[in-house]
Amino acid sequence: MKNHQQSKAALSRDDIFQRATTLAAQFAQTAVERDQLGGTPKAERDALRQSGLLTLIIPTEHGGLGANWQDTLAIVRQFARVDSSVAHVFAFQHLLLATVRLFGQPAQWQPWFESTVRERWFWGNALNPLDTRTVAVADAQGYQFHGSKSFCSGALDSDMLVVSAVQPHSDKLLIAALPTRREGITLYHDWDNIGQRQTDSGGADFNQVRVASHEALLEPGPLSTPFSTLRPLIAQLILTTIYLGIAEGALAEAKRYSLTQRRRWPTSLASSANQDPYTLLHYGEFWAGLEGARLLAERAAAELDSAWALGEQLDAARRGQLAISVAAAKVTAARVGLDLTSRMFDVTGARATTAALRLDRFWRNLRVHSLHDPVDYKLQELGNWALNDSYPQPSFYA
Repeated sequence: MKNHQQSKAALSRDDIFQRATTLAAQFAQTAVERDQLGGTPKAERDALRQSGLLTLIIPTEHGGLGANWQDTLAIVRQFARVDSSVAHVFAFQHLLLATVRLFGQPAQWQPWFESTVRERWFWGNALNPLDTRTVAVADAQGYQFHGSKSFCSGALDSDMLVVSAVQPHSDKLLIAALPTRREGITLYHDWDNIGQRQTDSGGADFNQVRVASHEALLEPGPLSTPFSTLRPLIAQLILTTIYLGIAEGALAEAKRYSLTQRRRWPTSLASSANQDPYTLLHYGEFWAGLEGARLLAERAAAELDSAWALGEQLDAARRGQLAISVAAAKVTAARVGLDLTSRMFDVTGARATTAALRLDRFWRNLRVHSLHDPVDYKLQELGNWALNDSYPQPSFYA
C-alpha cells in the first residue's frame, strides 16, 4: 500500500490536469452519439477508473491525489463543457466520498478511502431525502433496508452505494455505505429523460438488505454539526459547476459554428457573419453573463476549501456565509446558462438546429439538472439574507 500511495502522491497538479484534459478530449469525441443513445457511459467510467482521478479528494496519506475542492471542481467543469453526464457521475464520486467523511468516523471512512484507491471503486448515489419509501428497521446485527428509491445517479456500474432510509415512527434519516452488489439490491435501467441522459439516475429497490452497524453513518451523522452540514453545500456547488461548464461548452460550440458555418444575413451591412452587430451584441451578453457566474463560482470554491480545512472548528456563521456564496453562484449560473443555451441559436442560425449536431443537448442537460433543486427557493434564501441578515437553515438542500 505504501508504494501505491507514493506513486499517487508523485502526480503533480500539472499531471492531474493533463490527465483531465486528455479524458475530456476523449469524451468529446462520442458525446453527441452517446447523448442520443442514453444508458450507461461504461467506457468513460472505466477510463476514469484507470486515470486515478476518482481519488482526487482522498488525502495522499490514504493513497489519493490530495487535491483541494477548487481543483476538483475545475476538473468537473472541464468535463461538463463536453459531457455533463460524465461530469455529473464523476462529481458525485467526490460528493459521496465527502459524505462518508463528514457523516462517519475515521474507522469507517479511512478504510473506504483506501479501498477506493486500491480497488478503483466508483461510488453511486441512493441518498434521496425527498424519497422516503425506503425504511430502516433495526435488528440484532444492525438494520434491514426495505423499499424503493428514485434518482439514484451513477448507481449502475458502481462499486459502492450511499443509501438513505427513514427510521419507523420518526422522520430521522439513516444513511449507510454499502457494496452495490449486496444481496437484495436491484438497480433499474429506467432513466430516459430529455437531458443528462447518461447519468444513470434511475430507480432502485432494496429487498430486506442487510446493513451492518459499522456501515451506518451515525457519528456525527447527517447535518449534526456545522462541518457535517458542508455536505449539501458541496452538492450545491457541484450543480453550479456543472451548469457553468455546460454554458461554457455551449458558448464554445456556438463560436465554432459562427466562425465556420454561419452565413451573413442578406440585409446585414456587415462584411461577414462574424462582424454582424447583432451577433456581436449577443456574444457580448453571453460573455458578460459567464464572467459573473465564473467569478461567483470560483469565490465559493475558495471559501469551501477554507471551510473544509477548519474541520470541526467550523462555526455556524462561517458556514452560513459559505451558503450565501454558493446560493448566489448557483442562481447566477443557472440563469445565465439557461439563457445562453437557449439563445445560442440566435448566433448560429437555422441550420444549426440539425439533429446531427444535437446542439440542443446543452439546454436539455441544464434544464433537467436545474429542476432538481428549484432556483426560486435559492432566491428566497438570498432574499432572507439580504433583508433580514438571516443565513439559510442547514438542510439537505441548503
